[in-house]
Amino acid sequence: MGNRLSKIYTRTGDDGTTGLGDGSRTPKDSLRVCAYGTVDELNSAIGIVLAGDLPEAAHECLTAVQHQLFDLGGELCIPGHAAIFDADVVRLEARLDGFNADLPALKEFILPGGGIAAAHCHLARTIARRAERETIALARVESVRPEVVRYLNRLSDLLFVLARVLARTSGHGEVLWNHERRKA
Repeated sequence: MGNRLSKIYTRTGDDGTTGLGDGSRTPKDSLRVCAYGTVDELNSAIGIVLAGDLPEAAHECLTAVQHQLFDLGGELCIPGHAAIFDADVVRLEARLDGFNADLPALKEFILPGGGIAAAHCHLARTIARRAERETIALARVESVRPEVVRYLNRLSDLLFVLARVLARTSGHGEVLWNHERRKA
């Protein structure tokens, strides 16, 4: 593959622009850069989850997700490029269904918490939702394939389910919202 980055700083971004994957330049605060930047932030948040003690199935799943998020970020960074497909969304759904199968039905809202890994997973979930919102905003003004939005939507659902799994496997348990607390 060769060296991709031989010099970390180029000074080309000092004017407030950045290079897209197709070689064009765009403002650093453009919708496209915000969308793929948040996908990068999400990938980093998942890296924090992975740094903890996880069940093997969760570790394998999130590692695969990190690679797909790198592909997804590339798709957003290169206008017209396709890297996420329906099969990727279907795989996420299958993983989500697998992790969710043994969880009890929800009767209350869950607060972020349940141990460090679960809390980090909840944080990643909220970043996934932001990435989805920013990608939708981009899709209103530029071409974005619908598979990208669907992938981010399913990923936030998967991260929610994984947070539930991690809260339970850690022994901390889920933190349920107490809607009665204000009535006392």
